[in-house]
Amino acid sequence: MYKSEPFISNPFATFFVRILTQKAEKDPPGKEFHFDPPRVSNAERYFISQLLTNPSKELFRKTPTQILQWDVSSLPPLDLTPLLNTIKECQQDIVLVDRVGVPTILPDSGFPRSNLEAIVASRRINPDNQRAVIDQILAGSQMTTQSHLSMRPEFLRLVPPLHSAEDELVWLNPIEADQYAAVWDSSLCQAKHSASEVRRLMAKAFKTALTPQESSQLQDELEQDPNVVFHIGLTPSRLPGLVENNPMIAIDVLLKLMSSNQITEYFSALVNMEMSLHSMEVVNRLTTSVDLPKEFIHLYISNCISTCETMQDRYMQSRLVRLVCVFLQSLIRNHVIDVKDLYIEVQAFCIEFSHIREAAGLFRLLKQMDSDNADMPPSSSSPAPMANSSS
Repeated sequence: MYKSEPFISNPFATFFVRILTQKAEKDPPGKEFHFDPPRVSNAERYFISQLLTNPSKELFRKTPTQILQWDVSSLPPLDLTPLLNTIKECQQDIVLVDRVGVPTILPDSGFPRSNLEAIVASRRINPDNQRAVIDQILAGSQMTTQSHLSMRPEFLRLVPPLHSAEDELVWLNPIEADQYAAVWDSSLCQAKHSASEVRRLMAKAFKTALTPQESSQLQDELEQDPNVVFHIGLTPSRLPGLVENNPMIAIDVLLKLMSSNQITEYFSALVNMEMSLHSMEVVNRLTTSVDLPKEFIHLYISNCISTCETMQDRYMQSRLVRLVCVFLQSLIRNHVIDVKDLYIEVQAFCIEFSHIREAAGLFRLLKQMDSDNADMPPSSSSPAPMANSSS
């Protein structure tokens, strides 16, 4: 069956090697095992070795009687080294425990063979049942795995010794339930600034005005931990809602975001939002607290002037013009902006709405600034000629 395959592929390879390597004489009584292979003569051992290593046609022509009558005393001793090395190489990847074992099917040592033969001869065992059992053991679908398995030795795991350390913490096993009282740390896993409460207040601040108590609590939390501003859910798109509902909170948050790499996006959201008293209040407070980019301030002023010019409602237009004029006067008096950079645009705005008192006051402030610049040395630039031509 396996003559065309390598020797190691033969499932009986290890069995044949055990036959070849065992001693010819029998072990003394009590030292032999039921799972040992049968004892063979030197002639039989030589036949098996030739069958495994160098089978020839002449070898297969011999009868069992001729094989048993062989005189192998003059033949060289068997060299089983190649066979043993081949099996050893194939078993290197097998766990040591899996390499040893005894068959799972053993003969009953307490039942003599003569008694078994007598039972069979007396027809007390059905030959058909006997053959069926043998077939199931050797080739049956249910017993095949059992016939090929072996009884492996149990892998013993020693219990590790107890570690005795006088200076280490010892685990105590309480004997009685009320012997020890568990102490729970209520502050465990709680952030110092109560981030969940801050996020709750901020979520409310985006939609409606906070009460004085809530506003004070939120400002205190932001003051205790400035980094919490990055974890309160604020985004540039949500900034306009915060400015309209809670401008003071918006001012504190923007001041703490000045070092963020997203501050430009927040400035852009502030410029593009709808102009209102609260947005101007936020920008005015920011200009007095930090140095804002000139581009942002000029863009915001241009947006305010454009909003006033395109407003259709006369009442709202007059109200917004007054707010813008007061806002610009505050920026000019605090030297936040240079009048020369926006002189023409602001002067045209004042002339267009000259009927409004705040616009007239802003125009007079521009004239005063223009006259002050005219009194400066000639090296300093001044928009005075442009102002005279306009007047």
